[in-house]
Amino acid sequence: MNPRQSYSAFAQYYDALTGNVEYAERAAHLQQCIDKWLPAEMPDRILLDLACGTGSLSEEFARLGWDVIGIDSSEDMLNEALDKKYDSGLPVQYLKQDMRSIDLFGTISVTVCALDSLNHLQSEQDLRRTFTRVNLFSNEGALFLFDVNTEYKHRQVLADQCFVYELPEALCVWQNHLENRAPDYPVTIELDFFEHTQGRNYLRDSEEFTERIYPPETLEALLKETGFTLLEVLDGDTFAAPVAETQRLLYIARASGGQRRTAERAE
Repeated sequence: MNPRQSYSAFAQYYDALTGNVEYAERAAHLQQCIDKWLPAEMPDRILLDLACGTGSLSEEFARLGWDVIGIDSSEDMLNEALDKKYDSGLPVQYLKQDMRSIDLFGTISVTVCALDSLNHLQSEQDLRRTFTRVNLFSNEGALFLFDVNTEYKHRQVLADQCFVYELPEALCVWQNHLENRAPDYPVTIELDFFEHTQGRNYLRDSEEFTERIYPPETLEALLKETGFTLLEVLDGDTFAAPVAETQRLLYIARASGGQRRTAERAE
């Protein structure tokens, strides 16, 4: 993740671009995974939505009975989320934080990081820092569910494709540029938004960011290193067993609490 990246233009049109995402259905599937693995004696129902964006998934978990904390590094994304909260009145608390340096007032029972947000991190060190902070603020036995893009998606689906979307308020030209370089196969995504103003005049706004692959062996090693036990890996779209054409992998891990105890001893 580039610390200078604000996702300001992206935030304005994010919901329109992700209109095909069934957030309620996705939250329900994730809840089934949580029900399967979360210990019954977990002391609270606090859920952290990591890189929550415009808050669509946060609100769905709130509807399922969770007290939700949504964090995102983009002020513009959070402004969109706060507008939704104003309308819905749901119990979601939003914080502007970088996922690599999460700082909460207490511990949580479940952390969710959805829709390939971790692919925006630009190094294994960034990923390690994120996993460490999640564990630090997790109750012992808490769950960490996250999904990541696969090599197949980057090389076969995103690749060097160009897409054009007619949004309600603008035209979006989405261009991908793949570096066919193992093991991370980075894809740089360039978004150009053309908003009609008057006559033949258009206002152009642009956004650029890079997503990269983290291979399963890297993710599994980092989870173990940062105090998590990997429980299950599923197809992040079908929630079935992964296949060769799986585009998104869902990891379900359990926090040991060891990272928090280590930090407490260090203090």
